[in-house]
Amino acid sequence: MDPRDKSPGMTNLVVMTSPKTPLGRTAAIAHARALSQPARNQSLGGTRMPEITANGVRLHYDIHGPEAGEPLLLIMGLGAQMTRWPMEFVDELAGRGYRVIRYDNRDVGLSEKLDAAGAPDMPAVYTALMVGQKPNVPYLLSDMAADAVGLMDGLGVERAHIVGASMGGMIAQMVAAEYPQRVLSLSSIMSSTGNPALPPASPQAMERLTNRGPDPQHDLEAFLDHGVQSSKVLGSPGYPVDEAELKAQLRSDYQRSFYPVGFARQMAAIVASGDRRKALATITAPTVVIHGADDPLVPKAGGEDTAANIPGAELHLIPGMGHNLPKAVITPICDLIELATARARAPASA
Repeated sequence: MDPRDKSPGMTNLVVMTSPKTPLGRTAAIAHARALSQPARNQSLGGTRMPEITANGVRLHYDIHGPEAGEPLLLIMGLGAQMTRWPMEFVDELAGRGYRVIRYDNRDVGLSEKLDAAGAPDMPAVYTALMVGQKPNVPYLLSDMAADAVGLMDGLGVERAHIVGASMGGMIAQMVAAEYPQRVLSLSSIMSSTGNPALPPASPQAMERLTNRGPDPQHDLEAFLDHGVQSSKVLGSPGYPVDEAELKAQLRSDYQRSFYPVGFARQMAAIVASGDRRKALATITAPTVVIHGADDPLVPKAGGEDTAANIPGAELHLIPGMGHNLPKAVITPICDLIELATARARAPASA
């Protein structure tokens, strides 16, 4: 395991904010400041995952499913490690014959940390956007999309089905927009477009986003309890999670990696990337957009806007689903992903 980091295990959060939205702007700045504090290095024993240097960044990954299966790349969200893709989800896709690839994005989990970049100056990012200037950030969502394609290069994968959740959905969208020849199909889950006119997160979700809770280095149990409560606010009202299982997941995430400043840099990448609707309009891959009808963090309007701006995209809203992947929706989501993968195969079989 990478001895340099520990990374937050709360949720795969993403905040859709805009300089035009004072509440969102203030909350994002406050959260970035909170996350920018340094964390002690810590690592636990265990098996080291495979790694590849892709786009100049060292990425950790794992692979499940038959070697001959169609490649399917999973991209996780803001501050969330690849382990936030539930193994039940991975196993189901692998059981359907896909070669499932997960990886940690840059600045999270066991992948490379851009320590030299330091903490982002979020007020300066917003100021630059407000006056029409390019924000000074270490990287953008397009750079993270290039990481994904670099990983495919390193693994010898020519084309893949791309599936992303939350910020990972944004990255997946940019892979499809900027590397169309590498994408068999696109599945964008609980994500959005960067459209500044979209509604923000609910006040309760925003409060949880800006309040990280106790310092886990000083009181781990209190930190985990706070994470459980945050997950209940941000999660699926129609599919309550088992608190003991959730706390165990949070503990495992914390033990694997805790690196708050990486979360902040990823947030800066989202904000600085701005409105991506023009890029989405160029996507040609068969696309499904999957969104929780009760998502308090990225309201369903984000999914609706995504589908409206990707030609031919199918929108599927799941009642009772919030901003997480509860076990009860795994099979339905896999079914929806296969609507896109089937469309990708349709021309060859026609």
